[in-house]
Amino acid sequence: MKIVPAAPSLSTVAIAATLATLVLVAVPRASAAEPAPSKAARGQYLVSTSGCHDCHTPFKLGPNGAEPDMSRALSGHPESLVMPAAPQLPPGPWLVTIAATNTAFAGPWGVSFTANLTPDADTGLGQWTLQNFMDTIRTGRHLGRGRPVLPPMPIPVYNNFTDDDLEAVYSYLRTIQPIRNRVPEPLPPAQHSASK
Repeated sequence: MKIVPAAPSLSTVAIAATLATLVLVAVPRASAAEPAPSKAARGQYLVSTSGCHDCHTPFKLGPNGAEPDMSRALSGHPESLVMPAAPQLPPGPWLVTIAATNTAFAGPWGVSFTANLTPDADTGLGQWTLQNFMDTIRTGRHLGRGRPVLPPMPIPVYNNFTDDDLEAVYSYLRTIQPIRNRVPEPLPPAQHSASK
């Protein structure tokens, strides 16, 4: 005797088709990779989270006290603000004085003024190459070969940036508004004669 399996009923075929459709729907499709942020976008993130505006954007008095003047973002110490001689601090634990703009700093190294990081060709980084920028950070010397980059610039901290990070920061700085602002050269430490 031969046993012949019964033909599937219409309801069995419909259930199987529905299950197959559900399985196909439930399996996620391979999605396209998220596009990587542009170098400039990555650089903007790094500049915004690494304290660059804290010193390179002059502060102004706002309703809640001192705040960055974003109309002069990353333009460094204002050339119109000629600083008087730094106050002499008495001997003791106080070491540094800072301008109200947070762009001029006096200490044992002399007086330093924060640089114009905008792409202005005459007064900012407009003539700098990527290599100039990277060499400055890597060596702690202006353009990688000139005078030392002075406090409070945290060169030892920024040396932790990868080359890709530095390229991203440089790329972002090339995209911001150029601001003509000639920052003064640093002043050497005052020569004090010790009284005996």
